[in-house]
Formats: sequence, structure tokens, C-alpha cells
Amino acid sequence: MYQALYRKYRPADFSDVKGQEHIVTTLVNQIRGGRIGHAYLFCGTRGTGKTTVAKIFARAVNCENPGPEGPCGECAMCRAIERQASMNVVEIDAASNNRVDDIRQVIDEVQYSPAEGRYKVYIIDEVHMLSVSAFNALLKTLEEPPSYLIFILATTEAHKIPLTILSRCQRYDFRRIGVETIAERLRELLDREGIEAEDRALAYIARQADGALRDGLSLLEQCISFYFGEKLTYENVLKVLGAVDHTVYHELMETLLRNRAEGAVELIARVVEQGKDLTQFVNEFVWYLRNLLIVKTTEETGRLVDMSAENIGELERYAQEIEAEMIFRYIRVLSALAGEMKYGSNKRVMLEVAMIRLCRPQMERDYDSLVNRLHILEQKNEELMEAAAAGSFSVSATDSAGSAAAAPQPKEELRPEAVPEDVKAVVANWKQLLGRVSPVAKKMLEEVRLSVSDSGSLILAFPQSTTAEYFRREDNQAEVAEAAAQLTGKEIRLDVRFVESRRQMNTLPELRNMIKNVEIEILD
Repeated sequence: MYQALYRKYRPADFSDVKGQEHIVTTLVNQIRGGRIGHAYLFCGTRGTGKTTVAKIFARAVNCENPGPEGPCGECAMCRAIERQASMNVVEIDAASNNRVDDIRQVIDEVQYSPAEGRYKVYIIDEVHMLSVSAFNALLKTLEEPPSYLIFILATTEAHKIPLTILSRCQRYDFRRIGVETIAERLRELLDREGIEAEDRALAYIARQADGALRDGLSLLEQCISFYFGEKLTYENVLKVLGAVDHTVYHELMETLLRNRAEGAVELIARVVEQGKDLTQFVNEFVWYLRNLLIVKTTEETGRLVDMSAENIGELERYAQEIEAEMIFRYIRVLSALAGEMKYGSNKRVMLEVAMIRLCRPQMERDYDSLVNRLHILEQKNEELMEAAAAGSFSVSATDSAGSAAAAPQPKEELRPEAVPEDVKAVVANWKQLLGRVSPVAKKMLEEVRLSVSDSGSLILAFPQSTTAEYFRREDNQAEVAEAAAQLTGKEIRLDVRFVESRRQMNTLPELRNMIKNVEIEILD
């Protein structure tokens, strides 16, 4: 009879367990030294080997000839346990046997010592599903267990286990298995089965397994069943699992960087036409963005990014164009979307709305979105300057002055300090000042409230902390101060403030509403 791969190749001893060496070594040493505990708690995500290790340990403690790798597999006890014909090893599924009566039945059984072998081992899977009364019934036996009794409790949610139970168990945390380890195991099993497969295909399946070897074997079985008798290729795996190639993610990254919402929506339409799973598409793109962030922020690209050299080269190109804060924003929006799509009825619309949000950062007011908006303004400014340099259109004197004002001009001589009348003159001619700063600074000054302090400084009050922080930077503040000095010929002192409360903001008089017209001689 056919057996699934994860059952057919379940490890028979500790040497065959992959990715959990820290646990295997400890258990082997306990068996060798005769220091076997009475209660163990195996914690970890699904498919990481909790039940498998529990069964190997149960055979090993009852084995007549245990070796350095655990049970011998040849003695009468090993064979009986393997055939599930021994009363010494009992498996209980707490998901369906979670009542107090079920646990009381177990307690009644453990009163009798084993007829053969040394230990009675009870493996309780998904133990967190037990009721409170069932845990209380189990507690007494855990406190004073017979010498021949071992409990192995397995769970994916250790935080649901009562502390009274946790304190009486040796806890072992099973780690997620690495991509390389899973890929190597898949290769080993395919070699036994006589099936050819590309390394890229196995690496992709291993990554999709998300640290669970059993999930990796299930995905592998799905792929080889669809392409039975054929070599398993990377493209075939993508088709079976409903995934897309990296070229699509490169194209989507390009549309986001250029803020082409229509391009992103058209790409989604193509993905839908190809029958791809949109939730998986989003999760894969989040992983793509993770790789982009690694390339952007570290020097360990080759070790931390599992991609071809060609694809890494594309990421390096995008990393030069994008700020890290923009990547953070993309990951934040799409990670939230992935969670919402699990329960959404119209995933396509949800994804399209998210893409439009990513292309329209002005719809949000957090710091990451602000950086994204600045990136767009700088991009447009560069395009305008390139077009002007090429002579494709003329640039007015005002535009030219505004574009060139990105960096403050050096002072030719010391200017006298401004008096309150000079501050009023700057406010009255605020539009002219905006024409002398960069487009980025001009955009940031849209929501500013202008006032004057008791010491005669020009107050720049902002309702958003991000804009206030921007102008607290010395170079950005100097840009505005220099533009004001060019208007008046005086040194204007600036007082940048973040005013969160609307009531506090209203206490600051808005000078633009109080000053109708102040004649000023522009000094150029």
C-alpha cells in the first residue's frame, strides 16, 4: 500500500533527525547516563519533529540494546513498539481526548507497571487542548510519578500550558528547520526514489515549507505527483504551487518605484489571469522586499539572500534607488494585507487598493510615507533638471531659483540681525520665499503656521512631528533661513516647533492673517 513520503521516511533513530541536534544530543546523553526524566515538554511549530523524536525516545528507553544513535530497531521491544503492538508506548491525541475522564482513564492505567520492558511512555500530542480540569487531574501524577512512568507532552502553543505543568517538565524547544537542511533532506529522499530534480526547484520547495520538514515533503509529493515520471524543474514547481517567477516581482518593484498605479493594477490582472494564488503572491513579494532590505542594509548578501546572482544584481540596482524607510512601508502595508486576505471575500480588490496606496504615499501621514513622498518629489525634480539641461523647455527665473536652492548659498558677508519688522516682512512675502527653496522644502512648508516669538525669532510651527524633525536638521533649517536673508538682507533666527494639540496651535497667532502688506526691497 502506498505511503506518503513523510510517513515512509519517518526517522527510525536519532541520527536521521534533521535540524534538532541540540535536542537529540541531550536526550542521547540522558539515556547513556541513566538520567531519564519523568516528564518532557516538546514545543515548536508543526512539522519540526516533535512526535517523531518522542517515538524514537520511547523506543530507546525500552530498547534491549540501545546504541549511540538510540534504539537498535532489532530487539523484540523495538519491533513490538514499531508495530504498535506494545502496551509500553501509548499515544493520545489531546485534541479529541481532552476531557477530564480521558485523563482519569490514563491515570488508572499507569498504576500498573509494564509487563515487559522498563518504561511506560505516554505521548500526549497537542496537549494544550486539554481542559482545565484535565490538566488538574494530570498534575497529581506529574508531581509523584511511578519510577517506570514517562510523560512526553507535545504542543505547538506552549503559552497555553498551565505554569504548574510547565514547572514539572523538562522543556525542549524545537527550532524551525533551515532551508538548506530541508533541501538536502528532499534531495536525499528523491535519490532513494530515483527521481531527478533541479536544485532550484528543491530550494524553492524548502523555502515554501517555512521551517517545517513535513510540509516540505508534502509539497514535494504534490509536485512529483503532478509531473509523474518527469524531471522536477523550477518552472514546474512554480506552476504546481501557484507561484510566480522573480521577473514578475522585479516588474512590480519597478512600477512601485515609478509610482505607476495603473501599471501595478495591470500586473495584478495578469497574475489573476494566470490563476495564481493572490495570498501567496503577496507573501512572496514580502519575502522579495525582505531580500531587497538585506541587500540595502548589509554586506552579507550572498549568505543571507537565497537568490541567483542575476536576481541579486537586480536587487542591488533597486537598492540604489530606494530608501530603507520606503521598504519598511511596503513590508508594513503588505504584511497587514496578507493577514486581511485570509478572511477577505474579494482578494483582488484588496490587493489593488494596497498597490494604489503604495503608489500614493500622500494618502498616509506616518514617517515612512513622508520619506516616500520626498523620494517622489526628488525624482520629479531630477527629471525637470535633466529636461532643462537637455534644452527641451525653458525654465523661468523663479523655477530656476527654486531648483537651485536645494543647498544654502554661501554668505558673502556678515548680515545684521533682523528686527521684528524684518520678520513681518518675510511673512508678508512668504510666497517669494517659497520660490527660493527647493521643491522638497516647499512641499514640507505647506502646513506650517508662522508666528513670532518674544525674542523676535520666526516661529515655524508644524502639526506633524516628521515635518518638524525635517526642519530641525541644520542643513534644512539653513535653507529657509538663507532664503529669508536673501529677501531682507538680515539674519533671521528660526524657532522650529512641533505642536501636536490643536488648542496649543490656536494660541499661536498666524502672522499671515495679521499682515496685509509690507513693502520690501528684494535683495538679489
